[in-house]
Amino acid sequence: MSPPRNADEMPRTESSSTGSSLGFSNYEITSPISRSVTDLDIGAISRIASSTSIPGRQTEGRGAGLHTIVEDDPALDPTRKEFDPYEWARTKLNLLDEEGVLRKHAGVVFKNLNVSGSGAALQLQEVVSSALLAPFRPASYRDIIHSAPKRQILHDFDGVLRSGEMLMVLGRPGSGCSTFQKTICGELHGLNLHPDSVMHYNGIPMKKMQEEFKGECVYNQEVDKHFPHLTVGETLEFAASARTPSHRLSGVSRQQFVKETTQVAMAVLGLFHTYNTRVGDDYIRGVSGGERKRVSIAEMARKMQLLSWEVGEVFTRGLDAASALEFVKALRISADLTGSCHAVATYQASQAIYDVFDKVIVLYEGREIYFGPCIQAERYFSDMGWENPPRQTVGDFLTSVTNPHERKAREGMEDRVPRTPKEFENYWKRSPEYAALLKDIRQYENEYPLGGQGQEGVTAGKRMEQAKHVRPKSPYLISVPMQLKLCMKRAYQRIWNDKASTLTVLVGRIVMSLVVASIFFNTPDATAGFFAKGSLLFFATLLNALISVTEINSLYDQRPIVEKQASYAFVHPFAEAFGGIMADLPIKLASAVLFNTTIYFLGSLRYTASQFFIFFLFSFMSTMIMSAMFRTLAAVTRSVAQAMALAGLLILMLVIYAGFVVPTPEMHPWFSWLRWLNPLFYTFESLIANEFHGQNFTCSQFIPGYPSLSGEAFICSVPGSTAGSRTVSGDSFIYAQYRYSHHHEWRNLGILIGFWAFFTCAYLLATELNSATSSTAEFLVFRRGHVPSYMRPTTEDTEKTHTLQTTALEPLAEGDEPIDFSKVMPEQQSIFTWRDLCYDIPVKGGQRRLLDHVCGWVKPGTLTALMGVSGAGKTTLLDVLAQRVTIGVVTGDMLVNGSTLPASFQRQTGYVQQQDLHLATSTVREALRFSAMLRQPKHVSKAEKYAYVDQVITMLNMNDFAEAVVGIPGEGLNVEQRKLLTIGVELAAKPRLLLFLDEPTSGLDSQRGKPVYFGEIGEQSRTLLSYFERNGARSCVPSENPAEYMLEIIGAGASGHATKDWPVVWKESPEAREVEAELDRIHATASAPNVGTAMINGESDDQEEYAMPLTAQLWWVTRRVFQQYWREPAYIGAKFMLGVVSALFIGFSYFIPGQSIQGIQNRLFSSFMLTSIFSTLVQQIMPKFVTQRSLYEVRERPSKTYSWVAFVVSNIVVEIPYQIFLGVLVWASYYYPIYGANQSSDKQGLMLMLVVQFFLFTSTYADLVISALPDAETAGTVATLSFALILTFNGVMQSPTALPGFWIFMYRVSPLTYLIAGMCGNALHGQPIQCSSGELSVFSPPQGQTCGQYLADWMSVSPGQLNNPSAVTDCEFCAFATADQYLSLSKIYYSQRWRNFAIGWAYIGFNIAGATILYYIFRIVEKKIGKSPAREEGREQPGPLTSLLGVRFKGGGSPKSKYGHHGVQ
Repeated sequence: MSPPRNADEMPRTESSSTGSSLGFSNYEITSPISRSVTDLDIGAISRIASSTSIPGRQTEGRGAGLHTIVEDDPALDPTRKEFDPYEWARTKLNLLDEEGVLRKHAGVVFKNLNVSGSGAALQLQEVVSSALLAPFRPASYRDIIHSAPKRQILHDFDGVLRSGEMLMVLGRPGSGCSTFQKTICGELHGLNLHPDSVMHYNGIPMKKMQEEFKGECVYNQEVDKHFPHLTVGETLEFAASARTPSHRLSGVSRQQFVKETTQVAMAVLGLFHTYNTRVGDDYIRGVSGGERKRVSIAEMARKMQLLSWEVGEVFTRGLDAASALEFVKALRISADLTGSCHAVATYQASQAIYDVFDKVIVLYEGREIYFGPCIQAERYFSDMGWENPPRQTVGDFLTSVTNPHERKAREGMEDRVPRTPKEFENYWKRSPEYAALLKDIRQYENEYPLGGQGQEGVTAGKRMEQAKHVRPKSPYLISVPMQLKLCMKRAYQRIWNDKASTLTVLVGRIVMSLVVASIFFNTPDATAGFFAKGSLLFFATLLNALISVTEINSLYDQRPIVEKQASYAFVHPFAEAFGGIMADLPIKLASAVLFNTTIYFLGSLRYTASQFFIFFLFSFMSTMIMSAMFRTLAAVTRSVAQAMALAGLLILMLVIYAGFVVPTPEMHPWFSWLRWLNPLFYTFESLIANEFHGQNFTCSQFIPGYPSLSGEAFICSVPGSTAGSRTVSGDSFIYAQYRYSHHHEWRNLGILIGFWAFFTCAYLLATELNSATSSTAEFLVFRRGHVPSYMRPTTEDTEKTHTLQTTALEPLAEGDEPIDFSKVMPEQQSIFTWRDLCYDIPVKGGQRRLLDHVCGWVKPGTLTALMGVSGAGKTTLLDVLAQRVTIGVVTGDMLVNGSTLPASFQRQTGYVQQQDLHLATSTVREALRFSAMLRQPKHVSKAEKYAYVDQVITMLNMNDFAEAVVGIPGEGLNVEQRKLLTIGVELAAKPRLLLFLDEPTSGLDSQRGKPVYFGEIGEQSRTLLSYFERNGARSCVPSENPAEYMLEIIGAGASGHATKDWPVVWKESPEAREVEAELDRIHATASAPNVGTAMINGESDDQEEYAMPLTAQLWWVTRRVFQQYWREPAYIGAKFMLGVVSALFIGFSYFIPGQSIQGIQNRLFSSFMLTSIFSTLVQQIMPKFVTQRSLYEVRERPSKTYSWVAFVVSNIVVEIPYQIFLGVLVWASYYYPIYGANQSSDKQGLMLMLVVQFFLFTSTYADLVISALPDAETAGTVATLSFALILTFNGVMQSPTALPGFWIFMYRVSPLTYLIAGMCGNALHGQPIQCSSGELSVFSPPQGQTCGQYLADWMSVSPGQLNNPSAVTDCEFCAFATADQYLSLSKIYYSQRWRNFAIGWAYIGFNIAGATILYYIFRIVEKKIGKSPAREEGREQPGPLTSLLGVRFKGGGSPKSKYGHHGVQ
């Protein structure tokens, strides 16, 4: 006998289900004239407005049922509370009929659909050692010879979806649901559609559909991607503007169309109150998670006109059950009225949602095991031999048959039902339902042959929608100029809404310009200021250019949004890129004016108008070029890490070959060609020529420096001077020093314009071509040597492996004995109670109460479920009960056995959070063992803890992937496996008190939570239902799900309203008084002498805050962090590549620089350049710290897993060995090319220690900065600014004697002052100087004297050497004899080398102490502020009526649980 066909036919079976209940919901008291529009199915009517565009024939069967409504009727105004979306839609459709508007139909058919992904079903985890040994493994070269293996994901799918039909996609995680949805929408990036696969849309081939109609067939992912600073209204108006048809109803302008459709969408989805609210994201405050999901729905709805394909993935996450049902009903009416099609994947859909759909497809590990009408699916699987338990929804039943641990064969059918995915597929292929499907497919193909009338109608309709000047084959509706205008408008909106960031940039530029220019303030307009002027112009060039490197991060932040909107055919990606350029132009111009004006005039450059404007022109031009260059780099790369690594090397090349730190005559031939590719080289040459051209500078120092000089017996000490002249030509100096010429100035401008044009075009082109995110098939990752033997694939197996689920969950065979949980979980004896619980948080303008006098308890052996709408406060209550809140004030009583909570409460409870947050590099077993080792008491041995972990693994059926690496989604555990691991981590802790679980589908809790019921459920939920019915609610019909009934009654959903103040009803009910009485009884019993404490206290260490001592915490935490680093060869490789490649590049750029003055200066500059990688190294380290901190602060610190001291120490220590090894490699790569191998061992050894010390300072400085700041981006900005300061004041670019007095303290506190002094003072000590011909001061002595006689008095008081003392003409004088004399100008002395080394360690110690103190102050102490242990009677506060309903189960199941007494709803 077949089971009932639908929910209405299901009998109400008798099963014991008792418990208590506590829950939340949002509702309003409404007037009698207000009515819910939920039953009118009006959810996505926004799409109907789009269908007002195409004239043509009238749609069948529609006009007769429509009537005219007066245009000024308030029911048609979306801004009025009387607005009726359903009537609005009917009116619009009536107008369409009157104007003869055509409504196109959508449909799709697919046959023999086979899809493969690249890569094997499982892969091995790379570690540092395996990455180093990869060149020696033959398997590493296999992919070079053979193409990457293809893993088939979908096998021989067949199906047809006609106009107006809705398809539900069901399958367990990893079964191929996402791949199927992507495929039917043409999102094939990283996927391969087999050649024999057939798929078309009403006769339109897939390729043509994607090329010409991609905006009509879209895939909406689960993640909500929006510009966080835009408001909801701006986001939706952009979407509406991008898809506004050119042909609209008569008299409707484009602006009116955009406004009306946006208002309708917001009214229908309950978003009107968020019109001026930012969308926000995880870091920027905005709308709630549920509201953000609705914004995504509304945005996607705006993109379609008539041919509408909506494919959503797990759309119900972030929506409560009522809101999800309303959304599905919205799709239903959209399909009915417009002929659109919708395919939606959802997990655990209610029966009401299931009943809305027309067809359902069931997937089992990549195989289609059913495709057909929803009303026939249950009977199909029942006839197959599977039993559908009472009250289980059809959707859950269909999914359960693909789970060996949930499905149950009917009696007598155990040996006849299929078991494997292949057997299920074979059964399907032989079924009459499959034969009927093939017949339907043939009929559809006859109706819509390829290239037939269906394609012609769609093409004609699209052409009529498109604006003028749009290519007929373009999928976009508006022209490129319109797209540019729209994107520019949005870019300006983003800037305006994020004024703080813009002002921060401008203020930062002003501060930096003031600092740099003040260093060179009052530079003399004489030869003594030549080096200072060159340094200032170099800084101006560098800082103007490198400010743009921060644009890489911002472009990567917006890339997913641009990619999504390109798939919706809103605008070309290059239009968004161009709009960003134009919007940034005024900001860059304002920044340039502020920066360059300050630099120019405060820095004492030439005070003439022409020179200033030339300086400004070239500086601004270089800024634009470098912006375009870094944007191009971001556009052509695939990850931000890749882009930043390349940017680091690019910056090094730009700086070295700009012509200042290595003048053109000193460049080695193997790298000198790089200057021609360097925009900064042309900019710097023009700025230098602009400053020095046409001027004669007074000489500041003559050689010899006698009081009386005459004839040609003297010369100025700078290059380019002539004997006997008291001034030096600026043009001669820049040619002698840099080989620069003023004649190149305007040539250089033309070259710079060419650079800008090239990189701008390259950026726009790369953005357009690189706008799609590639993806590969999902796979598991195992540690090498730990892959289960039966899962080791051969090449042949790879082709046969289906999906991730094949290797994920196939442990116990069906019918095996169930696991006895009581033998695994410790026995619970304590009673946890809470009474009059209130929670207030600070908000702008006062306080907001999130929990309002909530009472309840959890007794041993019971299961209590929190139920309520999104935003009701379920998660908030769990956070408060589990002691996880970090802000605000909590009042009321929380007791265990009538006593105050022990210090160990947090570690003796488990809390399964919504987020599945785990360390990506750990394996499942390692994550469980880590939790067990640090959270179980110290008296439990390691062997016992490991054995318990094995029991947990078996209990949760995780044996097959116990050695798998967590990874990231798509490259590691899937959604189901991650959730199991989250539960397992808490179970491994062996909580002695209770376990909290927060389901992952709830939204953000931001409103007030008030209880509406707490009590027993009763058999078949009669106690719960009779409470609501007795107090005025409608009766719950037998076919209804009690949980969904309860949510409806208390007002769930965007359009839901409650007709009673249920919190007040509860407060005045006898059930509430009974709860208070029961709490009194519990407290009285537990308060008996020694009863309460005896039940809490176990072993002595159970009362300690942490289960393990600090030494054990340090060992396990440090071990895990080292393990994480070892398993991230990409990070270690990037770190070492940056260091070693930079050192080699610097070394060979300054290769054996010689013994000239310039050679000594080049060695000094080489040390300066070596420190320039500091900022990039810091940027690499900080995200790793944040990763560990996020895991610690979100899950492990609240669970009291280990102390913050262990966290900070381990993250500091882990970098040390890598930094030491990197320092050794960098030293060897830098030292020997520059200094050679002939120096003494003590000099080489000290140089090695100084370089290693620099890298240790770098890592500890990164810890210091990130310890107190919220994210790596903010910390990166702070680190870059501080690095610029310590680099500027280290004495290289401006000697300390030339610094203004108020800046000398910066020179003394800069760590790089002592590092560079130590390195150069040690390595250059005692080295003789031999001036090059260009550095010699050549002059003739007075007649009758030799050079030696003439200069004898001068040389006795000044450094330097005379090359030809016996000559009587052309004396050759070198200004310095030794490197020590030259270094003394920068206060660098050999005698201070060990002092400098010791000061370096002091800075490292300061960084470590500072990181520890700052973390404690900002991340520990700050989190404790505001939490009140006081127990006081709170008073009723006015506010929104948000209510909460908790249901306690005792030995039974939830109203809808499919997990029996272990289920949570």
